[in-house]
Amino acid sequence: MPHLTSAGTARRTSGTEQLGFGVPGYAHPLLAPTEWAELTRSGTPLHWAVLNIDSGPGARPDPHCLEAAGRLRNARDRAVHDGAAQDAVRAGGGLLLGHLDLTFGNRPFGELIADAQSFLDWYRVDGFYLDRCPAERADLPAVRRITSTLAALLEESEDSKDGGDEAAGSGLLVLGHGTHPYPGYAETADQLVTFSGAWTDYRWSQVAEWTADYPPERFAHFVHGVPRTHLDEAMRIARWQGAGTIFFTDRTIRTDHGGQTDPFAALPGYWDEIVSRIGPGISE
Repeated sequence: MPHLTSAGTARRTSGTEQLGFGVPGYAHPLLAPTEWAELTRSGTPLHWAVLNIDSGPGARPDPHCLEAAGRLRNARDRAVHDGAAQDAVRAGGGLLLGHLDLTFGNRPFGELIADAQSFLDWYRVDGFYLDRCPAERADLPAVRRITSTLAALLEESEDSKDGGDEAAGSGLLVLGHGTHPYPGYAETADQLVTFSGAWTDYRWSQVAEWTADYPPERFAHFVHGVPRTHLDEAMRIARWQGAGTIFFTDRTIRTDHGGQTDPFAALPGYWDEIVSRIGPGISE
């Protein structure tokens, strides 16, 4: 891929930037109650979490997802009003994003916008996670059309709220490329997922040179199969490559009963440890 730098010239951040979690999508709240409850725990440095009912919002409002969304929203509101130091990151984040699957540019525009409107109407989401987002230059105009329409929907939704949600801001759009896209994508959304994959690949990965023009809050990394003993190394790589949002887990992709398991659908085995390591006041 063009624009890549060697490990020796990758951009290192100062170490003072506050890392936080982006959760690609836990399992349904009925199947993963502990996971969703942990996102509301005071002191958890949560930037955002993705709600995915059935590769989107589902056919109708789900009572369990409505409850989980309400609890996350209430936790953020408490952080804003209490002003507690341990919840400083959550006060600026803790957003709930609706999952929209772009299927690498093959999803009809009308279906995507209809799903987005359902997420807003039913779950009052704060933004959207555009999964399987294209990364090539040729697809940029189509993605720009989608993100500009979503931004307008979010603004309209915010304006229509009675009294507004002071913590939600103007909405968040995250592009789930999973790799470094054509640089122009950085101007179409708030954050790009520029790595999603295994630790064995991440520890030798390189960063795109153009990312040095943007601050760490513009990039997210998701890594599975990270051993507990390599957490410090993984966080150093994230900071070195200029990523401000992460999700690291020791879980791996497995095939069970003919289907693949999602390593990001449940808590990592070292959740408490990684929360404490990247919590308020922790830097390298």
